[in-house]
Amino acid sequence: MKPYPLQLEIVGPTAMWTRPDTGSSPVSYVAPAFSAVNGIFESVLRWKSVHVRPLTVEICRPIQFHRYVTNYGGPLRVSDAIAKGASFQLFAMVLVNVCYQFQAEVDWYRGPMATPARSGEPAQSPDGRQCARHAHVDTFQRQLERGGWFCTPCRGKREFVPEYVGPFRNGTATCVTENHVIPAFLKMVFDQHPSNCAN
Repeated sequence: MKPYPLQLEIVGPTAMWTRPDTGSSPVSYVAPAFSAVNGIFESVLRWKSVHVRPLTVEICRPIQFHRYVTNYGGPLRVSDAIAKGASFQLFAMVLVNVCYQFQAEVDWYRGPMATPARSGEPAQSPDGRQCARHAHVDTFQRQLERGGWFCTPCRGKREFVPEYVGPFRNGTATCVTENHVIPAFLKMVFDQHPSNCAN
């Protein structure tokens, strides 16, 4: 099967790839999980007819942790805090000054072709598969280069918007000083894509 590769670079001041075993004071992984990388690719271009399968994550700057505090004033606070009008302080350990390079492949969903969420219909071959993947790669590259995203990419939290999202840059290289052993790594939160679930 012919591969249909995708790649992008993402840079920003803060990132939070939450480890699910760290509870109410979350700590970030050093690199994003499979589902986070998939979400970043799909924030550039999301089509129901194809599936983006992340392959590699390259850490391109030294890992730096930083304490991060937010004040939450929503309805999930304890009743006493709501009555007093007090905020809940959420503490976390996030990453700062991050740069990653991601590589992925485009695959198709099994079953009938679905229409793209945006950007019009792709050209289709008689089986409706090969051309959909090829068209997705071409459209993805155009969207990435012009910054015409499906939604704003983020690095773990919606407020952590990137400084740069785009093609690989010549001056960016893998940080060879980073060598991490991750004993347990979350692949994805849900084991089935929403498009494959019954209504």
